[in-house]
Amino acid sequence: MRRLLSVVSSGLALLLPLTAAPAASASAPPPPPPPHGPDTCAKGGTLFCEDFQSLPVGGAASLKWGVDTKHGTLTVERGARGQKMLHVHTEGNGRAFLKVDDFAPPGNGFYGRLRLRVKAFPTAPDWAHYTLVEATGAGPEIVRPLGGQWVPTLGKDLWGVGADGGPTGDWTNWRESAPSQADVWQCVEWRMDPADNAISLWFDGVPKPDLTVSTRSHGGNDTDFVFPRFDTVKIGWQLYQPNPSPAAYDLWVDDIALSTRRVGCA
Repeated sequence: MRRLLSVVSSGLALLLPLTAAPAASASAPPPPPPPHGPDTCAKGGTLFCEDFQSLPVGGAASLKWGVDTKHGTLTVERGARGQKMLHVHTEGNGRAFLKVDDFAPPGNGFYGRLRLRVKAFPTAPDWAHYTLVEATGAGPEIVRPLGGQWVPTLGKDLWGVGADGGPTGDWTNWRESAPSQADVWQCVEWRMDPADNAISLWFDGVPKPDLTVSTRSHGGNDTDFVFPRFDTVKIGWQLYQPNPSPAAYDLWVDDIALSTRRVGCA
């Protein structure tokens, strides 16, 4: 797999230029509401929580979090049954993230939970790479607990944990056992365990041990993978290669929670 990932690394030198202009996201039809369990945010006990229910419909803004966009937009929309959610829209290799700043998880470990629906994943260029969750802080590694890659040799988009910017290099530890499913709602959970710099994932409550990475078991260079001291978590979408297909991306996100304990999907 490292031979395949090295192809991606050489292509990522082109990450910075963003050539597409933003387009209105209103053309994308609103999705049906996601499965919605107990009101996590109302119950409290989380480090960060956002279900978008208290926000007005329209351009997304809050005193609890910031926005990081380029050739992208964030919009609060109402679903068919009245449930509000975040619509993330990007053009080309743009980005649009909800950004949790001043994040200080005790002991540098935490769990995350969100519900999401991605309208379509990339099918070009080869090895197109996308990120949905990114965690950064004091330390060189840019950690991506939820992302993936278009793998042309398999003709599939696959989920994978990844990292960039640190000693381990640029990698996405995708697995054929974890296909990225388009146009369906999924509940995704992840754990950042500082004991072994381990990242674990669950999809709809089912663990995906194939996706787990740790200090010595990851997809990068033969050196230790070490968490930074986390202070920022971003949730949304970024695609890195120019001229992708499709040319624009839409996803809907709801029920975001960051916690010292697993929140669950019920």
